[in-house]
Amino acid sequence: MAQFTVMTHMHVAGSLHADAISIKPHWLQRPEDINELDSRLWSSNVSRGDDGVLRLAGLRVDDLAETVGTPLYAFDEADFRERARGFLEAFAGWDVFYAGKSFLSTRVAAWIAEVGLGLDVCSGNELVVALRGGMDPSKIGLHGNNKTTEELRLALASGVGRIIVDSLDEIARIEALTEELDVTARVLVRVTTGVEAHTHEYIATAHEDQKFGFSIQGGQALMALVRCQSSPRIELLGVHSHIGSQIFDTGAFEVAARRTMRLIAQFRQATGVDLPELDLGGGFGIAYTSDDTPSTPDELSSSLREIVEHERRAYGLKEPRYSIEPGRAISGPSAMALYTVGTVKVVDLEGGQQRTYVSVDGGMSDNIRPALYAAEYSAVLANRASEAAPMLCRVVGKHCEGGDILVRDVFLPSDLRDGDLIAVPASGAYSRSMASNYNHATKPPVVSVSGGQLTTLLRRETLEDLLALDTGAGVETAGL
Repeated sequence: MAQFTVMTHMHVAGSLHADAISIKPHWLQRPEDINELDSRLWSSNVSRGDDGVLRLAGLRVDDLAETVGTPLYAFDEADFRERARGFLEAFAGWDVFYAGKSFLSTRVAAWIAEVGLGLDVCSGNELVVALRGGMDPSKIGLHGNNKTTEELRLALASGVGRIIVDSLDEIARIEALTEELDVTARVLVRVTTGVEAHTHEYIATAHEDQKFGFSIQGGQALMALVRCQSSPRIELLGVHSHIGSQIFDTGAFEVAARRTMRLIAQFRQATGVDLPELDLGGGFGIAYTSDDTPSTPDELSSSLREIVEHERRAYGLKEPRYSIEPGRAISGPSAMALYTVGTVKVVDLEGGQQRTYVSVDGGMSDNIRPALYAAEYSAVLANRASEAAPMLCRVVGKHCEGGDILVRDVFLPSDLRDGDLIAVPASGAYSRSMASNYNHATKPPVVSVSGGQLTTLLRRETLEDLLALDTGAGVETAGL
């Protein structure tokens, strides 16, 4: 097969909308050994056995697929816990908050609680899951740009440790609820620093033209801080800043830290009060492909400590309590997705080129990120080894969309066939969390494996679950 042209970046809606057909991105190299696993992409307890079958914490993935079915998400529990501890140790003296939006279940909340991290939630429902998982409410933070009165009431009644306020309307709601419940609200004010990290437009969260936070540049942030400080039932903890997601280095944090420190200094000048806390956010990146080079927790810690200390001294501020939110850096690398191949189809392209489409039994309903963010992933043949030559493939789903792509470009064995298993690493963050029922697909299960033992975190959604929501589903239907 002729497979070698220069890459042009693909449109997020899929190859049908690209300016030109691309065959291979410049960074993707033809593998010398198609069976080799890149350890940077996989959790620590994934290996390929002598029989060629992938194993997750001692459990063969073909046995896992036979027991649970596909598609599925499988966490390496020990790896998850170790990554959480790694951030806690690297950032000793700081508070570390796991991002529940990346993936959350009651058991995951229990893991977080046992390791000793805090937990960020972004909705009342996530808060309920966290509490039922045994999280200490004082170690929970509630995010969101449009928190409802009911969500705020639940947070205040539960005693959450901090609410990250996002608007003047929200501050007014909190003030009314604290009177009603006779409690004090502990809050951080979310600010936008005007820094746009090197990430996709939809996940860059600190430039000015977006929905989150109070602008520092326009003076809104200082006004919000003073408003909270003057409120009799609000305890103002400090400032929260978040500049984006899937960030590989700390360069953008330097500018964000400078601007937030300047804001804290302005607040002190206006009120005479030193704010006790500064949350730098997170969004630290992970390796989805061999081209990704994320920093380690130790590297991030060393660099961030140097940045904030330099900026703090420059403004003559007392040292606040710092916190970070590693996000996907904990959950992302700790899980794989597992799919079954349905069809393998070679498509002829212009200029005598060809592309091989590998269709699997999942798709954009269980991982919308490639369609939404043009996110890149990797994949391997999981149920056997192969001696066949590599072929350049595009792994796609079964949905009625041209943009239903799971892995845009990857080399897989040329003897790939119906019934084979495909494993996709770095699938623990935002995949199952963002899953949908498009085409009435049922959401896949999430399991964890530790010491060869399987635990179900979320069971597979069923057709009966979907029909239970359909008020007309009581009508008898042929074939059901």
